Amino acid sequence: MKILKTALLAILGLAVLVLIIAAFVPREMNVEKSVVINRPVEEVFDYVKMLKNQNEFSVWMTIDPKMKKSYEGVDGTVGAVTKWDSQNEEVGKGEQEITAIEANKRIDSELRFIRPYESTAQAYMITQKASAHQTKVIWGFHGESKYPMNLLQKIIGIEEILGDQLQQGLDTLKDQMEG
Repeated sequence: MKILKTALLAILGLAVLVLIIAAFVPREMNVEKSVVINRPVEEVFDYVKMLKNQNEFSVWMTIDPKMKKSYEGVDGTVGAVTKWDSQNEEVGKGEQEITAIEANKRIDSELRFIRPYESTAQAYMITQKASAHQTKVIWGFHGESKYPMNLLQKIIGIEEILGDQLQQGLDTLKDQMEG
């Protein structure tokens, strides 16, 4: 009985320690990656502003070929929405809405994740003229994790994983636009 009591106290102490550590781990997550594409900024912007085109370069849109997708509104304009539903937990269920566009410069979106967990995040793509025929594309993501999930996400390296996925998508975009 004494061993069981000691073990339970140790587990409880460890749980309290984990919760205390989580209180000091940042809840915000900011990830940004970039690539230079050998195409004019207008051409690149016109391509990346279209939600349907993300099917061709976004890692998440290619994970599950059986994923259900739907679109609302006029693609490439503020208010356009793409919805997805996948049984694959890496993709889950959610939607993306274009919230702001600055022609040839920036597209902002809100991501609303429904499953496997509910959350909201902000994403953006920035296109910058690098030269007459080159465009720097920056793909970024901003989100906040709920306590104590912030610690778990830090432990599994979610920012690094997300950064790798954004970079893979940008590299695919570059190959497609230059190919």
